[in-house]
Amino acid sequence: MVFLNVPPSGILKTMKIFKKILKWFLYILALPIIYLIISLILTEITIDRRDTFSISNKFIFLYSNGVHLEIILPKKDIHPKLLEGLIHLENENYLSFGWGDENFYINTPTWNDLTFSNAFHALFLKSSTLMHVTRYKHKQNDWVKIPVNENELKKLNEYISNTFKKDKNGNKIILKNIAYTRTDNFYKAEGSYSCFKTSNTWVNSGFINSGLKSCFWTPFDFGLIKKYK
Repeated sequence: MVFLNVPPSGILKTMKIFKKILKWFLYILALPIIYLIISLILTEITIDRRDTFSISNKFIFLYSNGVHLEIILPKKDIHPKLLEGLIHLENENYLSFGWGDENFYINTPTWNDLTFSNAFHALFLKSSTLMHVTRYKHKQNDWVKIPVNENELKKLNEYISNTFKKDKNGNKIILKNIAYTRTDNFYKAEGSYSCFKTSNTWVNSGFINSGLKSCFWTPFDFGLIKKYK
């Protein structure tokens, strides 16, 4: 039997290295937990609607696929500046708008296509973004109906319009031959996606900007929808 004669100083040095590695491992493990706790707290904080006196004679809608929120506007209430350059047919009466990471949108059409690489790239690396526009003929039963007034609707139109990236001539930039179905299209967008600015924070920020009831901040879909159910 062979016994290794390790000096006490060597053992202490090894223990210090092990403790340092363990400490950093715990720090890394704690980050998503801290993020989740702070997110849930800020999601519960409500920013109330600013204008409670004007008549809310218009309606918009919220939709979630279970993770991702989109804003839906009746086409008749979409400002010409926003509607300009968007593909739509005469019998399509509603347009939904979602914002997100370009790589994630294109390479993750369903959750079965999700990979660690795509998720990490979207959450932590600077990347280009897209606007996803889907067209509907009829209102869907799972949409959440939200009353708005003329001023709130105008501000929401402006917010969505300003998110579209424009070419040097001021035109929206469509991604040709890229879509999930025959009733949706992708357009280049402003901004970079991250764990602090997700598709859901984009929707929530639009509500804050328009003076509508919203969360203080939220990366989730359920927080904003819950405030209108």
